[in-house]
Amino acid sequence: MLNNRIGFLAGLGFMQQPAAEVTQTLADLGYDAVEWTLNHFHPRAHTAAQRRETVEAARNAGLAISGVVMEQDYVCLDEAVRNDRIALTIEAIEACAEAGIPGVNLFTGPAPWDPNAPKIPSDISEWMAWQIVLEAFGIIAAALEKNQIHGCVENVWGHLCNDYYTLRPLIDQMNSPWLGVNFDPSHDVLKGNFDTGWIVRQWGKERIHHVHLKDAIGVQVEGQFLFPMLGEGRVDWPGMFGALDEIGYEGYCSIEFESFTYYANVLKGNAGEAARRALADLQALLHND
Repeated sequence: MLNNRIGFLAGLGFMQQPAAEVTQTLADLGYDAVEWTLNHFHPRAHTAAQRRETVEAARNAGLAISGVVMEQDYVCLDEAVRNDRIALTIEAIEACAEAGIPGVNLFTGPAPWDPNAPKIPSDISEWMAWQIVLEAFGIIAAALEKNQIHGCVENVWGHLCNDYYTLRPLIDQMNSPWLGVNFDPSHDVLKGNFDTGWIVRQWGKERIHHVHLKDAIGVQVEGQFLFPMLGEGRVDWPGMFGALDEIGYEGYCSIEFESFTYYANVLKGNAGEAARRALADLQALLHND
């Protein structure tokens, strides 16, 4: 079950550390892969040589790179800004293809934590938001197919696509083998969809291109939920792991650590310790007979 396929999303304090330091820390802890953010792998801020160094850092530590987290907000009222975000996404797809990185993590928007993002329906209608997203992903899907890179769309709380039921129309309408899902059970749980095993089976092996491991408790309203330590929330981990095995999922599962209060107050901002404890929690869940 998930043997040799556990990664860590290099957020937290890792974002300020050199790639070689991050990868060596994760390798020493027993991880199999790293998922980079734009802090370490950016198509504009980093030269091709710098991106190659980031790839080499993982390889030298014996880690795979499961993907790059893009997470651009496409529900933007400023057309020039929106087009630039689409262009940046395509540049990242091309950079991943050049570097041999298999996929990019995407979401739709609008991001509720961004004060400049429009609100649905007060600033933009849901219909118009859908038109924008479908147009953007039509362009992105073509770039994914051209470069043979997997696009992994994550349904995120507060976004247009925020659970299985709101993400399904986007994936079905694009109907591309290169545009699939980054399955993160936490956001579905916040929407009240607790049968994560059922959701995994609905997506199937063909549609789940990447997995984020994150727990959750609460509801999809700002200030009314937490992403606690793995095993503390409402995610049905045995059901989810069993379903991933059932469908024959062979990709990577990246721990996404967002227990921010615990990270600040208990771990004192120690990213390595966060990665260590998260992996220990996951191993306990995987072997919980």
